[in-house]
Amino acid sequence: MSRIPWRTVLRDALLIVVGSALFAVGVDCFEIPYGLAAGGVTGLATVLAAIAESFGLILPVGLQTIVMNVLLMAFVVRSGNKGYIARTIAGILACGILTDALVPVLPVLGGENDLLLCALWGGVITGVGLGLVFRTGGNTGGTDIVAQLISRRFGVPVGVSVIIVDGVIIAFSATVFSIEQALYAAVAMFICGKVIDAVVDGPRTARAAYIISEKHAEIANEILYTLNRGCTELKARGVWSGNERPVLLCVLSRSESMLLKQIVAELDPEAIVIISEVHEAFGEGFHQITG
Repeated sequence: MSRIPWRTVLRDALLIVVGSALFAVGVDCFEIPYGLAAGGVTGLATVLAAIAESFGLILPVGLQTIVMNVLLMAFVVRSGNKGYIARTIAGILACGILTDALVPVLPVLGGENDLLLCALWGGVITGVGLGLVFRTGGNTGGTDIVAQLISRRFGVPVGVSVIIVDGVIIAFSATVFSIEQALYAAVAMFICGKVIDAVVDGPRTARAAYIISEKHAEIANEILYTLNRGCTELKARGVWSGNERPVLLCVLSRSESMLLKQIVAELDPEAIVIISEVHEAFGEGFHQITG
């Protein structure tokens, strides 16, 4: 296996530290002070910290997450991917250490009478932070590992397993804090998940267009020389008619999709055009694919 370039290592390290710091800001300023246990190991640690405080004990949330994740890391190590293991360990330590280290210097924002604001901003900021960590190909440990184990053991989809595990933690938090706080914690968890997807995937500006037309040659020519985009001709056959007719496939930007519709409308108004959102697009004319 080739060695990872030092620039990639430096970039990943920077993303992990910055992402972990943002995550710490989100939980320390908006979630932990108001009992918003938004799922995950951090949510469970928030509940346990509140229980310990009722007995006069101090149980730091960040330290708890590190200890819990150390126990869970035994399952991650089995993957054998050294790069993933190293990034995950770095994410776990950075998030845990910064969560506790930044408590004395960060202000508590929002208020008990405005839990919705805390849930919104907590979800957004923690989502951005975790998204940056995930972009490195690493992880921050937590209940995702538990969810994967449940998925393998019982055949439940991973997404459903995550909802179940985090749902149990949020329900548990309602017995320590309140039902209202648990509901707002669920809002924060939902927003966090959506923001993570946006940060990891980036803006989805690419479109895939499928065009079925009698004038496919003319349309393909316009795509190649007017839009300056590549075009692929797929072989297809109509089930009802039995006639063979090529399908044109091209991937283009959001603005170019509007131009494509104008071109097809002018050349063949009867053409069938299907335009779908592309999750990611790499290669010539798009972003260069990286590891």
